[in-house]
This record gives sequence, C-alpha cells and structure tokens, in this order.
Amino acid sequence: MSAVEYHRDVPLDPVDVIRVFNASGIRRPTFDADRIARMFSAPCLIVSAWLDGHLVGVCRSLTDFAYCCYLPDLAVDKSVQGQGIGTQLIRQTQAAIGDEVSLVLLSAPSAMSYYPQAGFEIAENAFIINRQR
Repeated sequence: MSAVEYHRDVPLDPVDVIRVFNASGIRRPTFDADRIARMFSAPCLIVSAWLDGHLVGVCRSLTDFAYCCYLPDLAVDKSVQGQGIGTQLIRQTQAAIGDEVSLVLLSAPSAMSYYPQAGFEIAENAFIINRQR
C-alpha cells in the first residue's frame, strides 16, 4: 500500500468531501453540496489525508491560533480506518495550533470510545444549543 500524504489548507472539492463523509459514517448534510462548500470555505484549519491521489480523510477546525480550537469534523473513509489516519490528522492539527491552544470537539455517540484513545479527556462542563436543520 502507498503511504498516506497529509496536507494543510489545501482547497478541497466539496464532491470529494461528501464522498469521504459518506464513506466514513459521519453524519453531515451531504445532500447539500453548497452547504458543504460553505463549511470548508469559512476561516478554517483543514488537514487532509490523501492515498494515491484520493482524499481519504479530513479534519476541519475553527481556531484563533491563540487560545481555543474547535474540531467539528474528523472523517476517515471506512476502507482505511484503523490505520492511524484519524490520529495523525488530530496530531497534525495539534502541531498547527501549538501547545497554548485547547482542542475541543463534540463526539458522535458511536465515536465516544475513540477520542480518549486519541488523547482527549471527557469534558463534563460543556453546553450546546443544537442547530435547527
């Protein structure tokens, strides 16, 4: 198998992002390509994983690079899950934001066991107002 390549802030085609989201099992509004495009055009830190020229993983974060970073999207195609790609996407994000910045995320219920293995601690002091659509 070829080596996975990681890139930072490379523009991504929304069609490729939708394919990875759908192939990863993550629930996102993949029926709405315009919304996916808007999600990835906002001020973001984007780390992507590529295998043989194909996007296989994506990590999208919103950050000020000084105090906090929110990681709303971490997705790896199921066909290559279990190879450390998600962990490496997180590590690349941490390297970009530095050690002064907290990395925060909300987990899907099905991924709750993954994040402690990736170095995250459970936070019991968070609040959320959910989106309406």
